[in-house]
Amino acid sequence: MIKRHHHISMYTKDLKKNNHFYTEVLGLRRVKVSVNQNDHSMYHVFYGDTLGTAGNDITYFDMPYVADRKPGTNAHHALGLLVKDETVFDYWQERLKKFGFESEKKEYYGRSVLEFRDADTLKLILFSAEGETLPPEWEPWTNNDIDEEYLILGMGPVQINVRDKDKMVDMLTGIFKYDIIEDTREHAILRAHKNRLTGEIIICEREGRIEVQGRGTIHHLAVQTDGADLHGVDEMLKARGYRTTGVIDRYYFESLYFREDNGVMFEIVGPDARGFTADTDESELGKKLDLPPALEEKRDEIESGLTPISDWTDQ
Repeated sequence: MIKRHHHISMYTKDLKKNNHFYTEVLGLRRVKVSVNQNDHSMYHVFYGDTLGTAGNDITYFDMPYVADRKPGTNAHHALGLLVKDETVFDYWQERLKKFGFESEKKEYYGRSVLEFRDADTLKLILFSAEGETLPPEWEPWTNNDIDEEYLILGMGPVQINVRDKDKMVDMLTGIFKYDIIEDTREHAILRAHKNRLTGEIIICEREGRIEVQGRGTIHHLAVQTDGADLHGVDEMLKARGYRTTGVIDRYYFESLYFREDNGVMFEIVGPDARGFTADTDESELGKKLDLPPALEEKRDEIESGLTPISDWTDQ
């Protein structure tokens, strides 16, 4: 029922540092600059591959006055990124260090990974994609100083910490038909498709205080349906007792939001999407403020309340 991850959205306190990290350090493309459609006073910036295809988009809401988050449970915890194989970890350790970011090779649920944090303290984990069949539409961004063999390829596993692991497992398997790859007392590994890291979720049972959102918080993980009608998904969720937003037209795609039993937010994206070139030529992606048609008539008002793009980018 679920194809793979679609995107993931976080909070940044310093958009200039955030933009530098994802475009200059990690070498991703700033593929779309828009606004939070629920709060037009803040930018919503997307980083990803050449066209910002599904499963690549790392997005941030610009919140300069947000406090530091207070880590805890019942929250998305870490984002995995895919690279060619483990041999590139040394390159990334050296590159990160050159830009002032420390990293650590470690074992992570039976796999060798490279772990580090971004400019907003979000935990990022590099996973080897060796042996993986990656989506054919993914096109890593090459207009950077990174050799092709070292490029970030797309999103991988996402870790979520919750007080009640089994409730989340039941929801993901019962409604969305995720496969259980591993299930222990303390953690479970689920995948949208058994042999694909591009839809893997690692659920860890953790006691303690609930995380207080702030800088670097993962607001939600978005997953994309594999042909399922969003209105039908909405009905299924409501029948199981979940409160949803109903289907929302974001112009670039349609989606709905809900919180599972631990309070963790998910976004479910429909199978069809216009994509980011719906309103911008490929060569101009990420260079100007793009607004969905419903907000275009408010452009002057919206732009007047935003920091000019030139103030936080190199353009």
